[in-house]
Amino acid sequence: MKVSKRLKRMQKPTDQILCKSVQVAEKADVITDLTTSECSLHDYVAEVSERTDVRVGMPLPMGTYAHGEGVNFAFFSRYATRVCLELFDLPGDATPSKTIDFDPAHNRTGDVWHIWVKGIRSGQLYAYRVDGPYQPREGHRFNFHKLLLDPFATAISPLPDWDFDLARGYNPSAPEQDLVCSNVDDASAMPKCVFTHEHFYWHDDRPLRHPWAKTVIYETHVRGFTTHPSSGVGHPGTYRGLMEKIPYLKDLGVTAVELMPVHEFNEQQVLGINPQTGQPLRNYWGYDPVAFFAPKASYSSAGGLGQQKLEFKEMIRALHRAGIEVILDVVFNHTAEGNELGPTLCFRGIDNAIFYTLESDKRYYKNYAGTGNTINANHPVVRELILSALRYWVVEMHVDGFRFDLASILGRDGTGNLLSNPPLLERIAEDPILRGTKLIAEAWDAAGAYEVGSFSQGWAEWNGRYRDDVRRFWHGDDGMFGLFASRICGSADIYAKTGKCPACSINFVTCHDGFTLHDLVSYQNKHNEANGENNRDGTNENFSENYGVEGEAEDSQIKSVRKRQIKNFLLTLLISRGVPMLSGGDEFCRTQGGNNNAYCQDNETSWYDWSQLEQHQEMYRFTRGMIAFRQAHPILSQEHFYTEAEISWFSPQGDLPNWTDPKEKQFACLILEDEHNALYLMFNAGADTVDFSLPSLLPNTQWHLAADTSHEAPQDMFVAGEEPLWEDTHAYRLGSKSSAILLVRETISQGSQTTLREAK
Repeated sequence: MKVSKRLKRMQKPTDQILCKSVQVAEKADVITDLTTSECSLHDYVAEVSERTDVRVGMPLPMGTYAHGEGVNFAFFSRYATRVCLELFDLPGDATPSKTIDFDPAHNRTGDVWHIWVKGIRSGQLYAYRVDGPYQPREGHRFNFHKLLLDPFATAISPLPDWDFDLARGYNPSAPEQDLVCSNVDDASAMPKCVFTHEHFYWHDDRPLRHPWAKTVIYETHVRGFTTHPSSGVGHPGTYRGLMEKIPYLKDLGVTAVELMPVHEFNEQQVLGINPQTGQPLRNYWGYDPVAFFAPKASYSSAGGLGQQKLEFKEMIRALHRAGIEVILDVVFNHTAEGNELGPTLCFRGIDNAIFYTLESDKRYYKNYAGTGNTINANHPVVRELILSALRYWVVEMHVDGFRFDLASILGRDGTGNLLSNPPLLERIAEDPILRGTKLIAEAWDAAGAYEVGSFSQGWAEWNGRYRDDVRRFWHGDDGMFGLFASRICGSADIYAKTGKCPACSINFVTCHDGFTLHDLVSYQNKHNEANGENNRDGTNENFSENYGVEGEAEDSQIKSVRKRQIKNFLLTLLISRGVPMLSGGDEFCRTQGGNNNAYCQDNETSWYDWSQLEQHQEMYRFTRGMIAFRQAHPILSQEHFYTEAEISWFSPQGDLPNWTDPKEKQFACLILEDEHNALYLMFNAGADTVDFSLPSLLPNTQWHLAADTSHEAPQDMFVAGEEPLWEDTHAYRLGSKSSAILLVRETISQGSQTTLREAK
C-alpha cells in the first residue's frame, strides 16, 4: 500500500519540517525567498520573529498579559491621539524609569492601543498618559499631564496621602474652570498600577454553590470588622484579620459573607471635617471605586505591591474551607472621578464621552447615583469592561457572587432612560460563567427608579419593602399586619406577578446604610452631626423608636422592651421565606451612636467593638439559635410561595384574622411541616399581653416551646431537640411587643415514657 508523500512528510519528527527559509531584511520591509531546505522549527521561529525589547504586541486580551519573556499591554481609547506607557520603580516616583510611546501606525488596532515589552516582572509599576482633544463642550477631557490608571489593573499601589486636588484636569483658578486645561503634572501624587502574574495554589477549592434555601448572609466591612483593638486578631483591619474571625462566623451559623466594597478606592479622600472633633472625614465605606479589578491594597497585611491579591485569595480559600461563600458589594454605577470638578484618574482621561453618561451640555454629567457621575453601562465597550471584571473575580479570585449597588442604573441607556430589556443585566444573568453565581441587585437608584419585584430576570433583589414593612409592624403602625404577613411568606405580592420566587427576595431589617439594629430601637431620630452636613444626610424615614430615652438608657423597663424588639426583628427575619441578610454586629448590639449614614466615619463609630459581644451574649445566643432553628426547619426557606395546604392564619381568638382592620396588631399562623409536625408562630405588636387560642392537636402530638422573645434568657430560645413541653393545649399567653414559636411534635408512647422524634 502506497503512502502519500504528504503523509510521509507529516510522519517526520516534529522539529524537522520541510520549509522555505526566509531572510528578514534588516533595512528594508521585504522578505527574500531562499532555496527550499529543511530547518528546525526553533530556528525558523527565531528567524521570523521580532527581536527587539519593545514590540508591536496584541490587542487582546485587554489589560496586561504575560507572554513569553515579557508582558503585553492593551489599552482602549477611541478618541486618543497619543498613548504613552510609563514604568516606575516606586509608588511615589514623579519620574518614570522608562517611557514608551505607542506608534499609532503599528501599535493600534481599531480603538485598542497595544505593545509588548520584554523583561517585565510581577510587581512592576506602570501607568498611562493619554493625549487627545480637551473639549469639555464636546465631552472630551484628555489631559496628557495627568497620570492614568489602567482600567484592567489587577492591583494598585498604596499611597499614604493620595491628593485628588493635583489630579484635577482643569485649572481651578481660571474663570471658566471646566474649560481651561490644567498643566500640573500629578505623577508624584498618583498611585501606580501593579503588574501581577503569580501562581496561587488553590488546593481543591471549588465554588460552594449553596442553594438560596440554605443561605444566610452576613454583611460586613473588611476593615471595620477587626480593626478595633478589642477584636483580638493579629492582623486587624485586613483580609487576614477577617480570616482569623472565621471560627466566629462558623459558630454563628452564617453561610455567606457579603463584603462592602473591596475594589480599590481612595480612603484618604477628604470629605470634610468632623465638627465635633476637628478631624478630617475619610472615605470609609468605599463606594467610590477607581479600579474594578483591583482588591483594596490597605486591607492587605502583607503589602500593597501585589500581595493584596494573594492575601485576598487566601481569605477566599479559608472561608470556602469553612463552608462560607463570599459575595462582593460592587459599584459599577459611578466612579471616584465625580462631577465636572472632580479628579482625572482613569476613565475621564481615557474616553470621557464613552465611559460616562453626559448631559446635553456635555461639560456636565448625569447624576443618577447621587455622587457626581454615572457610568454609561450599556455602551458596548463599558458593558464588556464590566463583564470582564465580573468574570475575573469569579474565575481568578473565586468569589461566589455579587451585590450590585444602585443596580437600576445598569438598566439605563446612554440618555438615562430605563430600558425594558437591559442588555447588560441580561448578559450578566445569562453569561456562561456568571449565571451560576449569586446575583443580587439593589433594585433602585438615586434618580427615582424603584424596581423591587420587577428587576431583570435571573436576579435576586434587596427587598427594601421587607425592611420598611417589618419595621413598621413592630413599630406599632396601623394597617401593617397584612403586609407583614406577606413579607414573612416571601412577598408574593411583590414577586409572583413577574414569575419570581421567594428566593429572589433578600430580606433584611438593617444593613450598612441606615441604623444598626440596636440604634433602630434606641433612637427616635438620626444623629449624623459628626458627618459635617448639619444632620441633613441620611434618610429620615427610619420607622425607629427610642421607648422613652434618646440613646443609651439605664431604665430597666426601657432596656427590656428594646431587647424584646431586637429579638422580634431577628426572629421575624429568620422565619421569613426569602434569603435573610444580617447586618454585621447586630448579633451583639453594635451601635453607631444614632448615626444612620456612617460612610465617612473610619473610627469607633463604625468599628466593631468586640467587648460588646461579651456584654450582649444573650443576643448573640438568640441570633445563633434562630439561625440554627431556620436550618432545622426547611419549610421556612423553601423556594416557592406557601400553598393553602401549608399555612393557615388565625386571630388570637382562633378564628380568621380581620385583614381589613387597620388596628389589628396580633395574629398567628400554623405552618405544616408534614402530617404530624408543625410550627405555630404568634406575633403581638401591641402594647398589651394577649392570650392566643391554640389549634386543636392531632392524636399523639404535643406542643413544645421553641422561642419567646418576652422571656429572659435562657428561656427565650431553646436548642433543637430540647424544646420543653407546653402543657396547656388550649392557650398561650404572649407578652406585649413579643413573638413566640410553638412546635407540634409527634409523640411515641412507651409505657409511662414519652419520646420526641424530630420531623424529617
